[in-house]
Amino acid sequence: MKKYIAILLVSVFVVSCKSKAVAVQNNTTEVVEAKTDKKAIEKHYDNKLDFKTLYIKASARYVDEKQSQNVSAEIKIEKDKQILISVRFLGITMAKALITPSAVSYYEKINSTYYEGDFTSLSKWLGTELDYSKVQNLLIGEALDDLRKGKYTQAIVENLFRLEDEKEKNIKKTFFLEPEKYLLQKEQISQPSENRMLEIRYSDAKTFDQGIIPTAIEINAVQPKGKTDINLNYNNITFNEELSFPYSVPSDYKKVIIK
Repeated sequence: MKKYIAILLVSVFVVSCKSKAVAVQNNTTEVVEAKTDKKAIEKHYDNKLDFKTLYIKASARYVDEKQSQNVSAEIKIEKDKQILISVRFLGITMAKALITPSAVSYYEKINSTYYEGDFTSLSKWLGTELDYSKVQNLLIGEALDDLRKGKYTQAIVENLFRLEDEKEKNIKKTFFLEPEKYLLQKEQISQPSENRMLEIRYSDAKTFDQGIIPTAIEINAVQPKGKTDINLNYNNITFNEELSFPYSVPSDYKKVIIK
């Protein structure tokens, strides 16, 4: 994927992008098993954002071993229904994506290509399960997975509640919540057998009438050939405006086929 598409589909797509990542271990992390909170997950969802629409103007930076790029991004969300993301460079739209619960569509200007399909084919191509909720959750600072449906081993790590998934065997999922309001601070997803690893960090949370949302998202994927970093900073956030979701692929663009 080109850098504009990586930024465009922000996150979850960076989990693999057909490249292998290196699992990283930190042997110096302090873990305290004694102090836990059985209601940590429940308290995390007490922060759930209550909105119909969300409009975000953001700045984004993409960095890998070969290049770096600063762009602006416009994100429109109609909760649980659709997400429209536009990526611009020097005021020119370079890529655009429309994401719904049943379909994903995007186009990018550099190679004049577009994709139309569903999450099933994308998940097979990326090698990881992907759906609408994961993309929406990432953008608003909620855990990628619904923590209420899982079973987790809990510990205190560097003053954060660490929740480690007990169910998954091939995929290791770990979520870190801060102890005051139980906001998500960090989540890590790795597939040791496939040598893949992704870390997402959240910071600079802001409080609105609709709830709390992080305004800085840092996505790091470590790969054998290098490291990919994506940083999103929300510069302007508004809720519950009447939004339009215009999307149409230019007629001369070539369709990308995912097998």
